[in-house]
Amino acid sequence: METIKTSVKDLLLVKADVHVDNRGYFFESWNRKDFEKAGITADFIQDNISVSSGKWTLRGLHYQAGEFSQAKLVRCLKGELIDVAVDLRRESETFGRWASVVLREGDGQAFFVPRGFAHGFLTLSDEVIFSYKVDNTYERSSERNIFYGDPKIGIEWGLPDGVKPLLKPADEQAPMLKDVTDLF
Repeated sequence: METIKTSVKDLLLVKADVHVDNRGYFFESWNRKDFEKAGITADFIQDNISVSSGKWTLRGLHYQAGEFSQAKLVRCLKGELIDVAVDLRRESETFGRWASVVLREGDGQAFFVPRGFAHGFLTLSDEVIFSYKVDNTYERSSERNIFYGDPKIGIEWGLPDGVKPLLKPADEQAPMLKDVTDLF
């Protein structure tokens, strides 16, 4: 397993060793000992699956506020996507900065998103199955979002000219980062 630091503090890309043969492929998606050696000590308590039908579906930018904040280990099980995380930790030297990775089915890669980050992804294929481990339970009253197109953050989603992403209404109407008060 290889761990790669991003330009944003504590945000990591994890590359598993993928073993390919004539039957397909195999890799360890989670091994506590190996992840702890890499500095990832989150105590994951829940696994989630998200299925998106349609290229250019955008989910995010989401986070859980307060005591329900969550660290995530995310990966693409089917299809291809761009995964993005934004540092919302006010005291961090990378506050407001973002990093992204492209995740593809079978690539063995995972993105570790610590607590204190907003997270989102954009599908690059017609069907995406997205998996994420979290270290805290979901609490609807703590769910927050930030507008995916906030110019102050400046995320480069890679959308073709003239293409609008498929969003849920709450994401279309999400506030800008400057208007959010319950950060970390």
